[in-house]
Amino acid sequence: MKQVIKVNSDYISLLKEIKQKVRNAQIKASVRVNSELILMYWDLGEAIVKKQAKTNWGDGLISQLSKDLLAEFPEMKGFSETNLKYIRLWYSFYTNPKFSPQLVDFISNKLEPIHFPKISPQLVDELQLLKNQILESELLLNTKSPQVVADYFSGFLPKLLSFVPWGHHREIITKCKDIESALFYVLKTIENSWSRSVLVHQMELKLYERKGKSLNNFDLVLPKPDSDLARELLKNPYSFEFLNLSKEAKEKDLQNALLDNIKKFLIELGYGFAFLGKEKLLTVGGDDFYVDLVFYHTKLHCYFIVELKIDDFKPEYSGKLNFYLNAFNAEVKSHDDKPTIGLLLCKKANKLVAEYSLKNINNPIGISEYRLMYELPEDVRRELPSIEEIERELEGEIQLA
Repeated sequence: MKQVIKVNSDYISLLKEIKQKVRNAQIKASVRVNSELILMYWDLGEAIVKKQAKTNWGDGLISQLSKDLLAEFPEMKGFSETNLKYIRLWYSFYTNPKFSPQLVDFISNKLEPIHFPKISPQLVDELQLLKNQILESELLLNTKSPQVVADYFSGFLPKLLSFVPWGHHREIITKCKDIESALFYVLKTIENSWSRSVLVHQMELKLYERKGKSLNNFDLVLPKPDSDLARELLKNPYSFEFLNLSKEAKEKDLQNALLDNIKKFLIELGYGFAFLGKEKLLTVGGDDFYVDLVFYHTKLHCYFIVELKIDDFKPEYSGKLNFYLNAFNAEVKSHDDKPTIGLLLCKKANKLVAEYSLKNINNPIGISEYRLMYELPEDVRRELPSIEEIERELEGEIQLA
C-alpha cells in the first residue's frame, strides 16, 4: 500500500528544488542543441560560399541542396531555400567584414565588461574561457593588420555565435549594416539572455548608436578602466517609450511614471543597476534636500544619483547635482564605495553649454536626453513591439530558438 505523502512545507521545498533542476537541465540541453545547430549552419554556409566561388552553379546549388536535404532530413525545418540563403548571407556577413582600424579596440572593449547569464556553471565557464582567450591574445589586441585580425577573428567567432539562437541571428544580420553593431547585439543577447522580441525592440530603438554617447566628464575625474565602463553604461538619448505621458507632464509625473514602470526603466538603464529608492533625504547644515532617484551599480561598486528634468538642460542643473554628489559622498557613501556618479536626464541638452557646465567639476556627471513615445519617429513606433508583448517576453523563460 502506497504511503500518502503529506503536502507540507518540506515537500513543497523539495518539489521546488526538483523543478528548478529540471528547468536547468532543459535549458542546458536546449543551449547545447542550439550551439551544435549554429556550428552546423556555419559549416554549411562555408561549404556553400566556397563551392559557389569555384563553380557557376549560382543559386541553383541552394535550390538543389534544399530538395536533397529536406528529402534526407524531413523533420528539420532549417533546410528550406529561404533559410539556406540566410545561412549563406550570415556566413558571408561575418567572414567578409570591412575591418576598420577600430575593430580590435571594439572587440576588446565590448568583451571586457560583459557578464554572462548563469544558465549553468559549465556553459558560463565555456563562455568565460572563450572571452579570456580573446582578450589575452596579443596577436588580436596588438596587430594593425586587417588580414591578421580577420584570420584570428574567424577562429573564435563561430563558437561565440553559437551561444545565440538562429532566429536572433537572422534579425541581426538583416538589421545591422556593419560587423561592430552586429557583434554588439550578439554580446548583449548573451549577456542579458534577450528573447527575439526584446532584441528586435532594442535594435529598433538603436541601442548601439545610443550607448556611450552621454555628455560627461568621466575621463577627467575617474581612473581607467572605471571611466571607460561608466561612459559605456550611459546612453544618449534614453528611450522612455513605455511611458504614457502627455506634453504637459511635470517632473513629478515623470518620476512617478518611471517608478510605476521600474522594471522597464531598469532594463533601459542596463545591466548592473539596482534601485534603492526615491527622494533620498540629505540633511546638510540643518537644511533638507531630496535626491530624485538613487541606484547602486554592482559592477562599478558605486552609487548613482539620477536627477530628472522635464525641460531642457540649464547650467544650474549640473551645479545642483554636483552639490548632491558632494553631500552624498560625505553623508552616505562608505569607504569601500567608489565615488558616486550623477546622471542628469533632460529633454534636450546643448552640447557646448553642457561641456562648459561640467568644466572644473570634480565629481563624475553624465548628461543625457530622453525620448517619450510621442517623440519617436512614426516608422519606429510602428515597428516597436507592444508594451504587452515586451512584458510577456520579460516575464517568460529564456527563448532559445
